[in-house]
Order: sequence, then structure tokens, then C-alpha cells
Amino acid sequence: MPEISIRELAGRLPDGATVAIPPSRSGVALAATRALIDRKARNLHLIAIPTSGIQADMLIGAGCVATMECAGVTLDEHGQAGRFVAAVKAGSISLRDSTCPALVSGLQAGEKGIPFMPMRGLIGSDLLKYRPDYQVIDNPMADDPDPIVLLPAITPDIALFHAPLADRNGNVWIGTMRELMTMAHAARQTLVTVEEITDTDLMRDELRAPATIPSLYITAIARAPGGSWPLGLPGCHEPDNEELARYAAASRDAESFASWLGPVGV
Repeated sequence: MPEISIRELAGRLPDGATVAIPPSRSGVALAATRALIDRKARNLHLIAIPTSGIQADMLIGAGCVATMECAGVTLDEHGQAGRFVAAVKAGSISLRDSTCPALVSGLQAGEKGIPFMPMRGLIGSDLLKYRPDYQVIDNPMADDPDPIVLLPAITPDIALFHAPLADRNGNVWIGTMRELMTMAHAARQTLVTVEEITDTDLMRDELRAPATIPSLYITAIARAPGGSWPLGLPGCHEPDNEELARYAAASRDAESFASWLGPVGV
């Protein structure tokens, strides 16, 4: 698989796309996120698997997002995600609230190619009032009344993430970040930035092969050393907490955010 630039990779993510993104602890493609902002991506439907942080906040603050589907968007120990909170309060984005198990279950349905996944945990919650696509039925396998929720399959247009390593054949090693595997299986296309590209065939490496996504599921790869900064990447580098704190402060109002972001489209 030929390596492409980050700008080319961002260009493969069309406006209006449904985009699955991982939590802040697992391979967030922030260099590619900046490239999306620079190309002025618009009307994205972000699906956090199952939460997000600075990535979603940056895209929302830059006007790239129409819909945010998630179990939460925060900057973790650095506080609230300021641009997300402001957008929800202003009604400038549509928020599709969910839970961690519901989002993962929906993605697993998409991975398996089935239309829905049953789940019990939402019974009795107010969430069912606001998600008409979450349907309650009687368990057809039970003799007595037994309500269960059907969650529609999540099949994103794009899965976008950052990984430690890929090979020349397009196989991508993700280590312990197993949600990235499910994302790639469920999505129609998978765009990946990586720290490094090796000449070694990862699928022939007995230690790495079990945590490697085969090239069958990978659409494009761009090399981006440090591509998750200022977030960390397990096994590669720790988060830059000083920069994350600076971002948290800047995200509190539109003017400070714009100053932090700098020129767009250059």
C-alpha cells in the first residue's frame, strides 16, 4: 500500500461523513485532525467510541461538526471541553447522547454485519426518551415478558485513528488498543496515521500479528511521527500535560480558542 501525505489523507474524508474516533487514551489522530481543520471540513457526524476529548473539541470549535454522538466529551483531568460545551448550549451542533456500552455494542453490530445488537442496560433510563432509534421489544426467546433494547448497527463512513506501526503491505499494528480493530471492521473506510512504517510483514510476526489489523480493512496510511500530540500513544510517548492544560484554558471562549488554533487553511 503506498504511503500518502497527511493532507491527502484528510482529503479522503468527505464533508458530511460519519466518522468514528477513539477515546483520548487510544490512538487519536490529532495531526490528521489539524489537517481536516485546515481544509475546512464541514458537517461531520462524529461518533466517539465511546468518548472523546480534545479531538472532538477542536473539530467542533473549528466549525467542522454538525452532529456529535458520544457517551461524553471532556478533557479528563484538565476539565470541561469548552468548545463542545459552548456548542451544545448554543444549539450549534446536534448532540446524540448515548452510553459507553451502547456505542460499543452498536459498533460490534456493524462489525458483524447485522442490523442491530440487543442490550439490557438502558432499560429504565431517560436515554430511551431521546433516542427513538433505540427500540424496546419483548425478548422473543423468553416465555414471560422480558423487555430488551435493540441498538441499531453503527457503520461509520470512516474510521480515523493513529497507530504505532504499519508495514509496506498496509497492515497496521495497534497493540492493546482493541477498539481500533472493531472500528476498522465496522467502517466502510479506515484512514490511519502511524508513527513508523516498517519493511517487515506484520502478519508474519507471531508476536505482533494478533494485534494487527490486516490491510483488507485499511484504506490509506500516512506517516505522522508524534501524530497524536499533545495526547499520548501507548507504548510510544506520554501525553503533554502542559500543552493539554494550555488547550483547556484556551477552549473556554471562542477568541482564546481561535488564538490557540492559529491560521486555518495554510
